[in-house]
Amino acid sequence: MSESLPGLVIFDCDGVLVDTENLANRRLAEWLNEAGFETTFEYCRKTFSGRSMSSVQTEVEAAGVLLGADFVERWNDGLPTLFETGLEPIPHVLDVVDALRGAGIPWCVASSARLTKMHLTLGRTGLMPHFEHALFSASMVGRAKPFPDLFLHAAREMAFEPERCVVIEDSVAGTTAGVAAGMRVYSYHGDPHSDRDGLEAAGGILFDDMRRLPALLGIA
Repeated sequence: MSESLPGLVIFDCDGVLVDTENLANRRLAEWLNEAGFETTFEYCRKTFSGRSMSSVQTEVEAAGVLLGADFVERWNDGLPTLFETGLEPIPHVLDVVDALRGAGIPWCVASSARLTKMHLTLGRTGLMPHFEHALFSASMVGRAKPFPDLFLHAAREMAFEPERCVVIEDSVAGTTAGVAAGMRVYSYHGDPHSDRDGLEAAGGILFDDMRRLPALLGIA
């Protein structure tokens, strides 16, 4: 793919727009340990970030630890309480939105999370008015990240060919999915817990400050 201006920018949500990953993976580590799956926050942060909770459950249960048929529902039911305090937007992400708006480049969100979670987190951080026009969830496709299905679905719904799309990710699973979709992927590692090496190995173009992204996209 050439380094020309993108036709469409596809944002991940958790860790790219809203600072949820550390809160969520600390809670996930607690739940998994309580269920008998010995793990750490660091392992969950590195391994499960960017993935759907259904895929997390599948992997954990393949190791012989049953989480219960209602695991995903219990997880989602607990999110309003988890994100009641301490939830913030990723610093300077609105600078990117303003630059895209000024350049006339459309954008959307494609997340492993359910739509209800996106409405919750984007709503509580004040970002929803900027993104509610186009939210795509892994629940809309057959396979979640690291498969390319979600990004291809978003591109199709927004009427852009994959090669004209750019993905903004922070997880190895999401970066892998974007590359597999034939899209250029910029991988944000501003969080010290990010898997920088994993992002690079997955094919992401690394950056650690949202204020750098407009220039990387060629719109600043």
